[in-house]
Amino acid sequence: METTTEFILNEELVKTAEPKVLTLLDFIRYRANLRGTKIGCREGDCGACTVLIGRRMGDEVFYESATSCLTPLGNVHGKHVVTVEGLNMDKLNRVQQAMVDFSGTQCGICTPGFVVSLCGYVLNPQKELYRSAKDAVDGNICRCTGYKSIERAAERIDIELANCSDGPRLKQLIKNGFIPNYFEEIAKRLKEIEPQQAPTNGAKPVGGGTDVYVQKHDKLQTMDIALLAMDENKNRVHPQNGQLIIDKTATATDLMKSPDLINTIPAWYDYMKLISSHPIRNIGTIAGNLVNASPIGDFTIILLALGAGLEIENLEGNLRRLPLKEFYFDYKQTDLKQDEIISRIFIPIPKAEKFHFEKVCKRQYLDIASVNTAIKISVEADVIVDINLSIGGVSAVPLYLKETSAFLLGKNLNYNNIVTAESVMQKEISPIGDARGSADYKRLLAKRLFFAHFIHLFPEIIKMKELV
Repeated sequence: METTTEFILNEELVKTAEPKVLTLLDFIRYRANLRGTKIGCREGDCGACTVLIGRRMGDEVFYESATSCLTPLGNVHGKHVVTVEGLNMDKLNRVQQAMVDFSGTQCGICTPGFVVSLCGYVLNPQKELYRSAKDAVDGNICRCTGYKSIERAAERIDIELANCSDGPRLKQLIKNGFIPNYFEEIAKRLKEIEPQQAPTNGAKPVGGGTDVYVQKHDKLQTMDIALLAMDENKNRVHPQNGQLIIDKTATATDLMKSPDLINTIPAWYDYMKLISSHPIRNIGTIAGNLVNASPIGDFTIILLALGAGLEIENLEGNLRRLPLKEFYFDYKQTDLKQDEIISRIFIPIPKAEKFHFEKVCKRQYLDIASVNTAIKISVEADVIVDINLSIGGVSAVPLYLKETSAFLLGKNLNYNNIVTAESVMQKEISPIGDARGSADYKRLLAKRLFFAHFIHLFPEIIKMKELV
């Protein structure tokens, strides 16, 4: 029996018995009759349906942009959902005015999504997630403007934010006309909504929905599902005993802003920007990415190289552990039984090791890889004392390069050993031709990206002219 989903939609408290599997987009447009949120691709690519979802953390509300077309209605229980209508005031807010001043809109279909994403940045301009307002719209596509007008509007927003006075951020944003004043009462109002626990009755588990709602949107409407995000922990990623513990509800954004990875992997932000977009990273779960079992799952390849381990839980609460590199059997086949879920993921926090991630796709951002690969390596006195190599797009599974890693372990870091190791790798992989490239093309990519790891991490020892 469906329980009531309760949340705040803009200024209004909503209590609905609509199925929790209904997409937030459909509820907003066809139940709440808020048509500013547009229907575009229904696959999370275009950003026309972007909304903000505010989650209470203590006495504050943390807002994230999200693609409402892939968000289950049940996942917003106890949260604040903001559509473009909820950002309107007596006059244009600062973001809307910037879009007007720089002619950032033409046909208007994409405009609400851009405005919402930029307002999300205004509310939470975290340096771990954004380097500028322009980064906030990496999940929004426009077919008309050529983007330059929107980029100029984003630059204006950064300037105006910098000119805000010191003081409580929410009060300053309201005072300076960025957001309506009702935002000030949201944290207090969210406290009054009773939390709900995810059902444990054997229903099909769904995390953020960013994969299953693309592939099985119609089937989900009649499926019995358990929304894991309803049972989310406040602290979804935390260090413990030299490991980073990642909860089943942790999103890509949670991992992106982890200080333990930011402080130990210098280019962590740049690697994360290659993976999807802000609205997808904000709702897509790491555990879901692993269970998806895509041979080119970016986070899977990264976590394989980082030496991740899994904790798996069944309906009775029994736990078992195994290394991620032993999780995949064949294409889309994993060591996960019918009544099991990934409950936690463990990553050894890097110390002296170096890490590098490479990805090639048809677009630089917001695209699926043709080939992706990662490495974690530790070198002492020019000897490789620890190494993990992984690669995607060249096998039926996300591939841990067991033989290549074993070959390099204990070897001197030099040109000859790297070249020989690449030959070992070519024997381990088995690419096939598909829409993202021929088998020969993928072998060439694998070679180039394998060499790129060492050229990037050890430029004083490994020279490009020697390898390429």
